[in-house]
Amino acid sequence: MATKTTIEIADDLFVAAKRHAAGHRTTLRTLVERGLRSELRGARPRAAPAKIKWVTVDGGLPKGVDVADRAVVMDRLNRR
Repeated sequence: MATKTTIEIADDLFVAAKRHAAGHRTTLRTLVERGLRSELRGARPRAAPAKIKWVTVDGGLPKGVDVADRAVVMDRLNRR
């Protein structure tokens, strides 16, 4: 038994998927089903999130540096 549903797909993705399906002599439905099955069974392992080691030092920010002002921070970094 199958259930009908409606989904919205970005136009460029839809066109690419239709071309891919046609090139592989299959249907968009089959392509979507394969993708969903693959995703649900975890066939593509996801990379572990990067671990960040925070390095802190005493002293605070130099005078005149506002971390909310990217231009000032970049200027300060480029002086070195």
